[in-house]
This record gives sequence, C-alpha cells and structure tokens, in this order.
Amino acid sequence: MNSSTPTQSTKATINTLLAAAVTAAASPALAVDWNGIPLGDPHLSIIPRTKAEAARIRAVTAPAAEFSAPEVFEERPAGAATVRARSDDEAFSQHSANITFEQELEFKLGNGLFKKPWVFSPASTRASDGLGPLHNARSCQRCHVKDGRGHVPQGPDDSAVSMFLRVSVPGPVPEELAAVKDYIGTAPHPAYGGQLQDLSPPGIAPEYTLSVTYEDSEIPLAGGETATLRKPVYEAANLGYGPLGDSAMLSPRVAPPMIGLGLLEAIPAADILAHADENDGDGDGISGRANMVWSREYDQVMLGRFGLKAGMPTVNEQSSAAFSGDIGISTPLYPAAWGDCTDAQTACQAAPHGDGDVRGTEIDRPNMDLVTFYSRNLAVPARRNPDAPGVLRGKEIFHDAGCPACHVPKFVTHRLADRPEQSFQLIWPYSDLLLHDMGEGLADNRPEGRATGREWRTAPLWGIGLTKQVSAEAGYLHDGRARTLLEAVLWHGGEAQSARDRIVDLPPAGRAALMSFLESL
Repeated sequence: MNSSTPTQSTKATINTLLAAAVTAAASPALAVDWNGIPLGDPHLSIIPRTKAEAARIRAVTAPAAEFSAPEVFEERPAGAATVRARSDDEAFSQHSANITFEQELEFKLGNGLFKKPWVFSPASTRASDGLGPLHNARSCQRCHVKDGRGHVPQGPDDSAVSMFLRVSVPGPVPEELAAVKDYIGTAPHPAYGGQLQDLSPPGIAPEYTLSVTYEDSEIPLAGGETATLRKPVYEAANLGYGPLGDSAMLSPRVAPPMIGLGLLEAIPAADILAHADENDGDGDGISGRANMVWSREYDQVMLGRFGLKAGMPTVNEQSSAAFSGDIGISTPLYPAAWGDCTDAQTACQAAPHGDGDVRGTEIDRPNMDLVTFYSRNLAVPARRNPDAPGVLRGKEIFHDAGCPACHVPKFVTHRLADRPEQSFQLIWPYSDLLLHDMGEGLADNRPEGRATGREWRTAPLWGIGLTKQVSAEAGYLHDGRARTLLEAVLWHGGEAQSARDRIVDLPPAGRAALMSFLESL
C-alpha cells in the first residue's frame, strides 16, 4: 500500500472500487455509505467479486449446523497464510506461509524494527535515538511479548511495561466526525495527554506509577464446581504533573496479540457491517455496532477495526499510534517528536529528540512500511486436534450457547491485486470486529469514538489456545484480569450475559469440552 496521503481522485477511486465490490456482493446500500458517510477502504486494488463468488462466499461462511466432524478447511484458520503450530514460544512469530522469498526479507527487517530497543537522544546510534522522552516501553516487543499478549504486573517489583492506562476528558465532537451518529466527544487530558507513561529519562518526571490490586469473588458453577474471579482496582499513583481531576476517564490496557492483522484488514467493510444490528432488530439481545473513526492515513471517515475499542482503521495507523504513544517515536502519521507529551510538559517537549537528521521523523516512511508489513504478516497457527471428540462437542456447545453471535467464525477477504498473501482467503478469526455492551463488570466508563464506556470490540479468538505457551504470564480480556479462559468467559455480561449463564449451568464435562474447543483455536 502506498502510505502517502491519497489525493481526492484516489479517495474517489477507493469508494468506487468498494461500491463495485459491494454491488457484486448484492448489498450496495449497506457499504457504499454508512448513515450517509462514504466508507472508503484502505485497499487500493480491490478486484470486485462476481455474483457467483458472492454466492459461494455466502455458502461457505454460513453457520455450522453439524458437529460430528470439522468443517472443510477449518484446520487452516488463516487460509493459505496459515502456518504449522509450533510447540515453543515462537508460535506467534512466524510469517504468513504464502509470502514470497523476497517478502521474507521485508518481514525479517520489520521484525528487527519491531524488536529494536530505542535510546534517548542525543546518542551515537543515530538510527535508534528518539526514545520518549516519556514512554511506556523501549520497543514494540516489550509490550507484545513474543508477538502475543502482554501481562499485568506480577508483583511490586515487576515492570508494568505491557500495561498502561489510557486517559481522556470530555470534549467536543471534531468537525470532521460531526456527521457520525452517536459519536462521543472526548479530548486528551490537558496535562497528561492520551495515555499515562511511567518511564522517562533523568531530569524529566515520569507521569505516574501504576498500582493494581485485586478483590476476589467466588462464582458457583453447576455440578458443584466453583471459579474465582479477581476484580482489579487501578490507581494512578505518584502523579508527576498535578492531579488528574474529576473529569479524567481512565482505561487499563494490556497489549493484545499481533497475529492475523493483515487478514482482518482485508475483510470487506460490507461483510463486517452485515453483522451490525444496532437496534436488535432480530430480538436476540445482540446489537453489534460499528465504530466509525477518522483516518489520518486516508483523510476520511472509515470503519474502525483495530484496538480494543476498534478505534483504529488500518494496521499502519494502529502501529504508528503505538510508536508515538507507547515509545515516544515520531512517525509520518504522528510527527510530533515528543510523542504524547502535552504543552504543559515543557521539559519533555524541549528535550533532545531524534528527528533532526535526514529521516525527517524518528522512524521514517520506508521503515514504517516494513513494520506495517511485518505486522500484517504475523501468521495464525493451524488448529490443533479439530477432529477430537471433546473439541467437536465443545464447538457444538459454543454454538448452542450463542457465542457466534459476536464471535463470528468465518469471513472471506477481499480479492487484492497488490496483497496476494491476504487475497480471497477463507479465514476463521471468531470475531465480528464490532462493538458490544459487555456489562458493568467489564466497563471502563471511558468512551472512544462511538464506543461507550461499556462497549468493547469482539476480540478475535484465533490462536487463543496458544496464549500461555507463548507467554506464561499472559492474561485474558482487555486488562489481563482473567487468568484462565473460563475466567474470561465468566466475566462476560451485558449482551453476552445469557451465553455466559448457559455455560455456568453446564455440567462440568460440558464446560471442559468448551475449554478444549477454545484451546484448539
């Protein structure tokens, strides 16, 4: 993808291609516009689906109705990009199986940049300077441990490097988003910016220290079993730039896994929006709402699909925002050399930075493109034992409980002339990429775009069974509070309350089968 800012004619081309693709799929009104807003699409070379292909796609993505054997191609969740499931902690660090030999070099260069520790300016290593000054981590890999999930602090001496608190205050709706229905206006905190950073160089105060404590509660389960849930209590201690104030809204975040991002980006917006049911028109208690966000990359409103509240539209924007907010590294899309530092943090803004050379920004466009390619092509491992009787029984329970209403199993990606590795693949992410009310227990009470303080994007489940293999300390949910998959299920509320209650009421063997299915993903 050309990551330069598109011209008006390019944007018109994007919308024309999307309209053609959607017309071929026989749902033009849904995706040509959304409440009167042209959707656009990050892909510049969509090959429209034929009517015959659209019919095949509807058939192959239909919900499972029989559970005595795996579905066709189910063992390959990323289609031709699927890789074998390794038995070590490198399971999430492989490249898509269908990239070329030349692309393997791009992937390895992107991997080097993803792992590279940045240093403070000034430094003799001019290609690696520009860290912070305020930051949460020195590299991408420090948060996304082995390209998987981060973890909560394991004790008072453990760094919170893969966890931080987002922060915002109420604010006006930006003019460019005024036409988006139900968009919630927020603004960065005037003193602390968009997230709290706990690391800094000598002479500059860090913003805070993260403190997490837990309150345990016992949950009775059918069959005489119990489970213990731990409710987190967060404190932003040792504030370096004054009190946060009563209007500050905080949200804890643990880094999510990196696998399959390019394939999620390649799902047609029309197919995602086809699962939205904002007013619960079918009466099943599941709404599903799209987050619509402003794209810096394309200078238009687009469907959000990345981030825990679907606040980012593309892999490049998500990666660029993380460089800026997490590491304090400027990018072409986020050119501020001081990252998330605010005007109130004068020492941070006045500190030496690393963008004074020919790079222009601390990571330049060619290197940012390598990181984006790497992030798009971290492969999804193959399923394990999809034909085992316990796994098949767990899959049936998953469907009977209603889980696929949000964790949609299957999509087929766009045909893409410029990204054959993501083109026209049957994939199994187990997510609709939409927002759902998850209840008061998981609420962070901090809105983001159209997402309310109770809403979260449905997390993709592919690879979830390898989470602990990749990083033993990793937890589940947006803040890592759940130590097991069962705990994660039991935290579900809101739209997922009835599914959660069905699982509580299962006999122990049924719950064990469900866990076997999830562990096979």
